[in-house]
Amino acid sequence: MDMTSDKKQLPLFMLDEEGPGNEVQTSLEKAETESSFGSYIVYVDESGDHSLTSIDSNYPIFVLAFCVFHKRHYSEVIVPALEKFKFSYFGHDQVVLHENEIRKEKGAFNIFKSRADKHQFLDGLTAIIDQSNFILISCTIDKRLIRTQSDIESNPYHTALGFCMESLYEFLQEKGQQKKRTHIVVECRGDKEDKDLELEFRRICDGSNRVEAILPFELRFADKKAMSAGLQLADLVARPIGLKTLRPSQENRAFDVLKRKFYCDGGRQSVGQGYEGVGMRIYPVPESEKPR
Repeated sequence: MDMTSDKKQLPLFMLDEEGPGNEVQTSLEKAETESSFGSYIVYVDESGDHSLTSIDSNYPIFVLAFCVFHKRHYSEVIVPALEKFKFSYFGHDQVVLHENEIRKEKGAFNIFKSRADKHQFLDGLTAIIDQSNFILISCTIDKRLIRTQSDIESNPYHTALGFCMESLYEFLQEKGQQKKRTHIVVECRGDKEDKDLELEFRRICDGSNRVEAILPFELRFADKKAMSAGLQLADLVARPIGLKTLRPSQENRAFDVLKRKFYCDGGRQSVGQGYEGVGMRIYPVPESEKPR
């Protein structure tokens, strides 16, 4: 069969705007509009441990970060940008970007010949984050402020999860997406932890939340070695948020970029403002932020 004679055959390397590629794009847009799935995908990662019995005095913080991406922008812009970055530095894309390994120059990240090399690498990653459109929602559990018995007996991960899911629902309401199914992707942590998380997730979705709504979210677990651009970016943003809480006066270039990503009051016109207590939550609420 002569495939070139079939007008509906997709070109191999490029899409002609007047050809079948345009038909495919129109078909995708129609499918997206009619789909029961939402337009957004959420990737989650954490910084610090959630233990309240053995608290690390150097980092007595637990951060849960939700990175909320519009699926089209994610697939067409963010994923290719991250892949190109990996090809530039490693020659292949089979590297999972982990903040801890980058910071400590472990494994694949033992490639820097000088501090200048490492700063260039970090600047490249920061530029990708800066130029990527996504909404950031986080909750930081400051273990130094935990006082009540109920908080001591709670699981900080679950506490942070509830706050983040509530803020996510409010964001989706603003976008008219609150009735669509939205997937939340987390890394596997172990059989018991995953089962406990799934149970808490279901409980929050079923109405045990501040917004008193049934949340149409679905949880998906991903292997820690998964080549997910979204999970890798979520991993990169969590620690700078924790450091901002731990040492607020210290220079934090990464956070300076991230603060323009937080879900905030006032929409896109107010990015970088009004995010504290909205897209960036701290629990327990510090005395300085409590209403008088």
